[in-house]
Amino acid sequence: MYICLCHAVTESDIHHAVAQGACTLRDLRSDLKVATQCGRCATCARTCLNQALAEIAGDQEIAA
Repeated sequence: MYICLCHAVTESDIHHAVAQGACTLRDLRSDLKVATQCGRCATCARTCLNQALAEIAGDQEIAA
């Protein structure tokens, strides 16, 4: 699903950025340009970011 239409950023792109180390909306802005144009995607991008971070945290708990 597209999160940022202005820059064609998908949910998958955000999950990939988190896997590469992004952990804040600021990181996503820097890496993917999310919420840098119209800003309408900021809330959805933050939700997607939090979900991706939670998934990684869950994966790390399982591995431990």
